[in-house]
Amino acid sequence: MTKRKSGGFLESLGDFLEDGLKGLIGQEADEPAGGKPEPVTRRVSLIIHNPRVPGEGNQRLNKVLQWNDPQQLVKGYIQDLHECSGGYVTYDIVEDVTVDRFPRKADGFVYQADAFVDAWRTRKGFHNPDAVDYDALLDEFDMIKKVDEGTIDEFWLFAFPYAGYYESIMGGPGAFWCNAPPLTQTAHANRRFVIMGFNYQRGVGEMLENFGHRAESIMKHVYRNKRGDDNLWERFFRHEHKNPGQAEVGWMHYAPNSERDYDWGNKRRVSSRWRTWRNFPNLDGEAEQVDCADWGNGDIRLHHKWWFELLPKIGGAADGIAYNWWKYIVDPNTVR
Repeated sequence: MTKRKSGGFLESLGDFLEDGLKGLIGQEADEPAGGKPEPVTRRVSLIIHNPRVPGEGNQRLNKVLQWNDPQQLVKGYIQDLHECSGGYVTYDIVEDVTVDRFPRKADGFVYQADAFVDAWRTRKGFHNPDAVDYDALLDEFDMIKKVDEGTIDEFWLFAFPYAGYYESIMGGPGAFWCNAPPLTQTAHANRRFVIMGFNYQRGVGEMLENFGHRAESIMKHVYRNKRGDDNLWERFFRHEHKNPGQAEVGWMHYAPNSERDYDWGNKRRVSSRWRTWRNFPNLDGEAEQVDCADWGNGDIRLHHKWWFELLPKIGGAADGIAYNWWKYIVDPNTVR
């Protein structure tokens, strides 16, 4: 991070002009660190594809296959993100739709409920290609209209394995990679929005992982023009396997000491500076010996909550980037 020494009138004038220029191009004006950012509420349209299965007494799919209740998963997910963001973000479900059919695939295929249950039980017969038809979803649920009217900020799709959703995908003007290629056909919308894709066969931990990959994509984009020590995202991201002797926090698949993807329960001890992120933006401090006991001993949800809690979330800005990274992750319209 670039730091200036205090100077006289000319330097103060230079700072003033630089901050003004940042405002004109949409960057954050430099501000001292401190305080809690003003909390935000994000309005969500929750769309649950959970069809009834005729051959199983017309029960919902999640009941037939003894999968989770999506409503309970949503409650846990919202609570975790509110807690991990230090109270910064509250997700509010303002639209809750349960759909009694399967979503259409990009090639037009639609599962029939009994056939899908049979495919799941025999582990064969799943349709390929798997991708869902996002154009159909955009039209069916009037997504662009709701975004333009300001009634919905993002959409959460909930379904079953092989639904064909991306874990997250971004639409709107200037949409960029968000763990999936952007929905360029939505560029005419008034603002950017994210569509999350969840699976009620899995748990809250996997939902947090989807959000984590969204965070990784967005923060990589935020810091795309920063190099070397000025790229704090690349520093946060470091882990022993890729950056020997320089581990910090890691990413969704790799804790500081992981040796492979999803290796959150590794007991080997390595040097890491993850605790310094509690003092952001002051990242001075020595590395310490750490292992999986620091982030939940292999529990996916505990690891991901630990990771989210370390994302910076204070007031202030430097080098045109806010000290509150949650601001960008929650609202991609704030990314320049």
